[in-house]
Amino acid sequence: MKNIRITVEYDGTSFAGWQRQSGAIVTVQGEIEAALCTILQENVSLAAAGRTDKGVHARAQIANFFTASPMEPSRMVHSLNSLLPKTIRISNPQEADADFHARHSAREREYRYFLLEEPSAIYGRFAGCSNGKLDVAVMQEMAKCLIGTHDFSAFSKEDRDNPGRICTVRACKWYRYRHTLVLQISADRFLRSMVRYLVDAMICAGKGGLSVEEFCRMLETGVMTGQLNPALPEGLFLWKISY
Repeated sequence: MKNIRITVEYDGTSFAGWQRQSGAIVTVQGEIEAALCTILQENVSLAAAGRTDKGVHARAQIANFFTASPMEPSRMVHSLNSLLPKTIRISNPQEADADFHARHSAREREYRYFLLEEPSAIYGRFAGCSNGKLDVAVMQEMAKCLIGTHDFSAFSKEDRDNPGRICTVRACKWYRYRHTLVLQISADRFLRSMVRYLVDAMICAGKGGLSVEEFCRMLETGVMTGQLNPALPEGLFLWKISY
């Protein structure tokens, strides 16, 4: 058996997230596994570094799978890209060590959230929107508060598969890129919808509806004291995985 590692780029707009689901629900994992089954004539199960939600994109998701096929990895990927929709592209195929696991072997994950201050018919497919000007200095102050090890219970959805709520954020900052504001955040792990909840809190603060002190208190206690909702998925990208 060979352990094949691949890089997956996808536009998540039309997918119900990464993870395979029952029925006719279209997911990124489901599409790739179905194509691999056709190419390799065997059942294939993909492992991935991160399970992105519905509508979330990936610049460089990492996945791996085991196969008994003698086919060269480069040929597998060429065939995959011929069968998959154009919103999924596979690259950088390589045979990995038997103990490599896209999720468990990862040391750090980086996400980026792209945010518009005003709606755009063109750029809105790949960005969230605050619908108003923001105090970026306040948002930057909040970003600095996130660096370190914290309980993110107040900023995540319940996930029975991953009950722990402690994450170590290694870098977090806002910067401007062309027409957008971008949150760049990296950590050892991320909880379900964690980045989107954090973005919503920062948007709220940037509009004057949440203080830095209240935000830090939620971070310290793990209790959400205000009404937060996950920011729009369109703006979120799984950007890079480090091993």
